[in-house]
Amino acid sequence: MPVYLSFYQLDKKPFEITADPEFLWLSEKHKESLAMLQYGIMENKGCLLLTGDVGTGKTTLIHALEQMLGDDVALATIFDPNLGTIDFFNHLAEMFKMNMRFDSKGTFVHHFTNFLNTTFVQNKRVLLVIDEAQRATPEILEELRHLSNIERHYTKLINIFVVGQNEFIGMIKAPGFRALRQRIFLNYHMGPFTRKETGEYIRHRLQIAGAKKMIFNAGAVDEIHKFSKGYPRLINIVCDLALVSGYVDEAKIIKPDIIRECTDNLTIHNEFTTFSKTESSEINPPVKKTTPRKMEKDIPRGKKPFQWVFAFFGAIVLLLVAAGIIYY
Repeated sequence: MPVYLSFYQLDKKPFEITADPEFLWLSEKHKESLAMLQYGIMENKGCLLLTGDVGTGKTTLIHALEQMLGDDVALATIFDPNLGTIDFFNHLAEMFKMNMRFDSKGTFVHHFTNFLNTTFVQNKRVLLVIDEAQRATPEILEELRHLSNIERHYTKLINIFVVGQNEFIGMIKAPGFRALRQRIFLNYHMGPFTRKETGEYIRHRLQIAGAKKMIFNAGAVDEIHKFSKGYPRLINIVCDLALVSGYVDEAKIIKPDIIRECTDNLTIHNEFTTFSKTESSEINPPVKKTTPRKMEKDIPRGKKPFQWVFAFFGAIVLLLVAAGIIYY
C-alpha cells in the first residue's frame, strides 16, 4: 500500500497509469465522440477511426466503449496488429472463439463469412477493435478493407474500430489507401486536456479515490498542466510523484514548488545541450585553427628533443668567443 494513502486520507491510489474504468473522466468533446462511436456500431456503419498522440487516453476510451456495449455485440480486440496475414486470420478467429485454424486466406474468408452471417441471424452485431493501428502492415490494412466489404441485405456484417497514434493519419493518406479512407464513416482525433479540464480531471480522480478536498492548489494545477501539456498519462505520473513528495515533506496541500521539484526529476535533459559555456569548454576544449608555424611554437618542449641541444651549444660558443675577445 502506498505510504501516502493514510496521510491524505485516500482509499486507493488515484493516479495509476493503467486504464481503470472506475476512474474514467471524459471531457465534453470526448463524451460526444464516444456517443458517435456507439452510434456507428449500433447502426452498423462499418469503419470507425480514432487517433491521438501517446498518452491522450485512447485505451481508456476503448474500455469505456466496451463497457457501454451489451451482450448483443460480439467483440474482439487486437492490441498489436503487426502480424503476418495468416497469423492475423488465426488470431482473429481465436478472438471471436471460432475454434478453427486456417492455412489459407480463402478458407478463412469462407468460414468467417459464415460466422458473420450466423451472428447476423442471431440479431447480434460484430465489432473488431484494432489498437496500435500504426503498427499494422499495408497488407493487414488491405485485409481490413476487404473484411469491411462483407454485407448482407445492404447491411455491414462487421464493424471495425481502428485506433492509432498520430502517424497513422499520415499512413492512410498515401494513395494506396484511398479505398480504405472512403470506408471510414467516422474519424475522431483525441487531443490533450485544456487547463480547466486538467483541474477537473485531477479533482475527479481524487474524489473517486476518497479524497474529501482538493489536495492540489490552483498553482500546482498550473504547473501540472504546463508540464503535461494536458496529456492524461503525464498528469497521472506527476501527480502520483507529487503525492509521494508531499508526504515526505508533510505537506497536506500540494503547491507549485513540489510540482516543480517533481517535474525536474522527470525531465530528461540532453547532456549535449544543457552544459554551460564553461562546462562545455572544459569537456570539449575548442580546437585552435593554426598555421604550421604557429602550431610548431605551441608544441611542448618535451616534444622537440633537438632544439634545447642546439641552444646549449650555441650559448657555449658565444661565451668562448666573448672570452677570447676579452683575453686578446
